[in-house]
Amino acid sequence: MAEQDILLKVEHLKKYFPVKQTKLLTKKRNYVYAVDDVSFAIRRGETLGLVGESGCGKSTVGRTILQLYRPTGGRVIFEGQDLAKLSPEEMRMMRQNIQIVFQDPYASLNPRMTVNEIIGEPLDIFGIIPKNGIRERVLEILDTVGLDRSFANRYPHEFSGGQRQRIGIARALALNPSFIVCDEPISALDVSVQAQVLNLMVDLKHELNLTYLFIAHDLDMVRHVSDRIAVMYLGKVVEIGGSDELYNNPKHPYTQALLSAVPKPDPKSERKRVRIILEGDVPSAIHPPSGCRFRTRCPHAMEICAQQTPEFYRITDGDGTHSHQAACFLYS
Repeated sequence: MAEQDILLKVEHLKKYFPVKQTKLLTKKRNYVYAVDDVSFAIRRGETLGLVGESGCGKSTVGRTILQLYRPTGGRVIFEGQDLAKLSPEEMRMMRQNIQIVFQDPYASLNPRMTVNEIIGEPLDIFGIIPKNGIRERVLEILDTVGLDRSFANRYPHEFSGGQRQRIGIARALALNPSFIVCDEPISALDVSVQAQVLNLMVDLKHELNLTYLFIAHDLDMVRHVSDRIAVMYLGKVVEIGGSDELYNNPKHPYTQALLSAVPKPDPKSERKRVRIILEGDVPSAIHPPSGCRFRTRCPHAMEICAQQTPEFYRITDGDGTHSHQAACFLYS
């Protein structure tokens, strides 16, 4: 991946949340290791999908990149600048270029503000256009996300879930950002409108040359929208590669188990589908296993898995080209 093509680079990112002490005499403080040494890069105009079970830390990755959570360690390099080292004012100005679409369209919109005020607020705060031009800019953005201009004077409670999420997307687009974190943007929507919102986001990506970090747990949806996919388990990325490569030929045992659970639309294929049933529960993020985090549930666990943390190993195809990477000693 050429350096000049990279928009965002995450290096050894960590985010630990302190746990409230229950015993007064306990000296050692415990932490939830929500994100523990995560690294990846995203090219300009690319969509990187981030998938995993609930609680694996994928949403925390997105919020830590945006500095909504201050990182415990590591670096977030956006257009050559480490976001963790920026002053509050510098970070405030940087937010013109990086935005987020939240998961819940019901909770992410202020019920006391009209659509015009919600979308126009970032324009007013940053003062990038005159105040008398904000209304027209809001109407243009409503057109872009497929909403009627008459909706500008209405309040969020007057809309359906899909329409509210379009308003959230419009707010994220107001400042013409180059990078958007999509934090499970369709998981709270009815199935009937999920595809509509997803197709809108894909169209906007191409029209506006956007770059996405697309966080989700619906593997089929992620495949539809992503160029590459990273798989997380208990705070760590365990596999990363091209969307089709990862789906057609998963390497990490956890990725294989995840994909085996995805239903097939064809009845014949569905009958032949072999499920990989993982034993045991997901370990606590407060006391994660030593070595490989997945070893306690992995059918291929070896002695070395408990002793060392696996590095990323490049996996080659039959023709010798690099396919993708997996953090697993099976490929060492």
